[in-house]
Amino acid sequence: MKTMSNYFSAIQLRSDRWSTLSDLTATLARDPSEATLARLRPKIEELLDQLGTIESYWAFPGISAFDHLRRSFEHHNYDDLAHSVRRITRALTSGAYRRRSIPLGRDESDTEDLEDEALLSPEARALTKPYFEVLIVDDLNEHQERWLRGSIQSMRRHEDQFTYEPVIVPSFEDALIGILFNHNIQAVVVRPGLRLKSNNELSILQRYLTLLESEDGIGDMRPEDYGPNLTRLIARIRPELDSYLITDRSVESIAGLDLGRCRRVFYNQEDFQELHLNILRGVRSRFKTPFFTALKDYSKQPTGVFHAMPISRGKSITRSHWIQDMGAFYGANIFLAETSATSGGLDSLLEPVGPIKKAQELAARAFGAKQTFFATNGTSTCNKIVVQALVRPGDIVLVDRDCHKSHHYGMVLAGAHVVYLDSYPLDEYSMYGAVPLVEIKRQLLELKAAGKLDRVRMLLLTNCTFDGIVYNVGRVMEECLAIKKDLVFLWDEAWFAFARFAPTYRQRTGMAVAETLRARLRTEEAGKAWEAQQAELDGADDETLIATRLVPPPDARVRVYATQSTHKTLTSLRQGSMIHVHDQDFKGEVEQAFHEAYMTHTSTSPNYQIIASLDVGRRQVELEGFEFVQRQVEAAISMRRAIGSHPLLRKYFKVLTAADMIPEAHRESGITSYSEAEQGWDDIWDSWSRDEFVLDASRVTLAVGGTGWDGDTFKTDILMEEYGIQINKTSRNTVLFMTNIGTTRSSVAYLIEVLVQIAQDLDDLQDDASVMERRAFERRVKSLMEELPPLPDFSRFHDAFRVDGKTPEGDIRAAFFLAYDESKCDYVELQSARANGGEMVSASFIIPYPPGFPILVPGQVVSDGILDFMRALDVNEIHGYRADLGLRVFTPDALAEHGAGQGASKAAE
Repeated sequence: MKTMSNYFSAIQLRSDRWSTLSDLTATLARDPSEATLARLRPKIEELLDQLGTIESYWAFPGISAFDHLRRSFEHHNYDDLAHSVRRITRALTSGAYRRRSIPLGRDESDTEDLEDEALLSPEARALTKPYFEVLIVDDLNEHQERWLRGSIQSMRRHEDQFTYEPVIVPSFEDALIGILFNHNIQAVVVRPGLRLKSNNELSILQRYLTLLESEDGIGDMRPEDYGPNLTRLIARIRPELDSYLITDRSVESIAGLDLGRCRRVFYNQEDFQELHLNILRGVRSRFKTPFFTALKDYSKQPTGVFHAMPISRGKSITRSHWIQDMGAFYGANIFLAETSATSGGLDSLLEPVGPIKKAQELAARAFGAKQTFFATNGTSTCNKIVVQALVRPGDIVLVDRDCHKSHHYGMVLAGAHVVYLDSYPLDEYSMYGAVPLVEIKRQLLELKAAGKLDRVRMLLLTNCTFDGIVYNVGRVMEECLAIKKDLVFLWDEAWFAFARFAPTYRQRTGMAVAETLRARLRTEEAGKAWEAQQAELDGADDETLIATRLVPPPDARVRVYATQSTHKTLTSLRQGSMIHVHDQDFKGEVEQAFHEAYMTHTSTSPNYQIIASLDVGRRQVELEGFEFVQRQVEAAISMRRAIGSHPLLRKYFKVLTAADMIPEAHRESGITSYSEAEQGWDDIWDSWSRDEFVLDASRVTLAVGGTGWDGDTFKTDILMEEYGIQINKTSRNTVLFMTNIGTTRSSVAYLIEVLVQIAQDLDDLQDDASVMERRAFERRVKSLMEELPPLPDFSRFHDAFRVDGKTPEGDIRAAFFLAYDESKCDYVELQSARANGGEMVSASFIIPYPPGFPILVPGQVVSDGILDFMRALDVNEIHGYRADLGLRVFTPDALAEHGAGQGASKAAE
């Protein structure tokens, strides 16, 4: 039986403990001998003790049912015990308890075998009432609790859209454990009788209280403040939940308090019907899907199509003699819902006033944004929309050099003058990390010293990176605003949409930080802290400012944009993405330009199915995103441990840890790994609260160089071709396994089986190999793991594309369009080219896959390091490079002519 320290969260612990108890009680029922009882009794008693504590936070199976199990065990009714435990375990696994009552006794009329909910058709499951649980916080005796349960359950009506069960806990701390442990909870009712401390001493549940360490004054609260403070803390930890406060305090004393997102306060009354109706209304507000519902309703209407799209209503398919298989494959509904109409209850994505507008407003609420905009052609388009809306020709933008190519092309379209920021390299694994904050501050201070800070418009960073490196978003924004108080931040969260729905992750998302930072800047303490630091740093040089944690001024403007590929990490059809906005100046300065940029890049024929899937995906994460993300991370950590603890797998593979991917200087907590047995959830919280960079544990980077295969070969020829395992990202000697909210434990188990089989096959090959074959294998491994070319930094823009030589920004747009004139370009054969033989300047974007970002951009000087790196590449795809011709570069005459023209323009100015 795994120890508690082996679990990231208590959710999987609960499932495993019930499964183990089911196995043990079944064994005891088959053989109730004294010897078997003596062997199993301590284990069963330990499990019952642990589950007795755990189940106090869940409505099913309930305390009374759990007491029945204890009595069965104490009275030696082992058959009844095994039967009841088996039914509970199966109900928990299948989710049957959500849809019907689960009888535990043998004399019940219900069948022995529970219906497997997973085998029900989607239509059948859609007809059942969704189930949830309500956490009620009050310190009650047994009689009072029974009365309260009965009063609440008596309010149920057949016409209710949902069904729910109450979970009653006595204390402030138990409430926090409950909302972080029980993913079924959708609402919290805080009554006036709660106490502060929990009697629960189970270590894995106590970990959840680590969150309290960052809350000032919790330990010094007066009893009358427990309720208001709890609703405030619930909003910070699980903002999607509804909370209700029942209080006996006066209206005046409550009015000025921060109650978080408390939906309603009930004053000194027991109006259970009103409470019941409010609970249902709160969940209904998250359950509704305006556009998906409108599209379903439209599909049921009889219509005549005298417009575009013959496929609408499926007419061009049903009348066909040759494409009936398409209709059979997709079914009727997708064609019934396919239309170009914006009326009939539908809406226009370009000018939404109906259900799309409402769906976007709900998405903004769910993701913590002020405004949210849907996109049906991916985050590449979202990035270009934001850049074009905010950046004017000649504005300076600081850009993460290894960001997605859409940002580089966005800079071209906007006419930005780009300062590329270098990430720290991970030469050993042929990948980059992220941009250190000192690098960002140094560039901003350099631009300030040159008198160009007024032209600096935006900082653009990828969070998290493809490989899972996550910035300390709050610290980056605070320190940058201390240097330029109106700087705009664009966080590319293409791979991070799920983070909003995990308390540990949320604190490093753009929207969450924007909200907390904006609130903090309004406080008196923020002004005093800034004034004190200004006095302390008066006359400080740049190196001192770089080494100091800077405090933003209280009048700083919070201007944050986040682009997310919803389809990558949450439920959405391919290319479904969102733009989230929290910009204090959006209405006054940006809205019209944003509208024009949105019109520029958004199709006039957007795919309604994608929009509907974004609407439904939002519903899902508001109601069960917390559960799914917890399971996702648990699966990834289980994968890490399984690979890292297997002797044969360690021979050929290595799971990269935080220490492997983040230099020690950027890990202030000192944590090296998130998957060691002695480290758990509280350590991860500490790391995510403090460190400059952290590693997203849901991504597992596996070094495969020890197999003798490079990453691309291992991905394509081994995993995909032989075993049907699909991945995307590779480096020269690594592959990336990304878990998501759809990853199952079975998928993880299959992957481990495959890796073991590969390792066994390699062992067999080595056993049978000749001396020369072994040497060849060792040479391949050494080449992949030791003989790696250093990753090149961004060199610089050629002087012909720079405003002056003082600061590094370059006019990428001018270089891009200069290359349209073929007479100004030439090709240089890669193998014979040497940069020191005369400056070569790239005329194209050169993008090898992997790593998937430009190692050269138009106007960039080609350095020796870049040439060496390109020669060492052994990848099949290099966009922008033609092997038959070589590197496309500008001719010396073209550079001289363009530089002279630039000089003349400056002189004229």
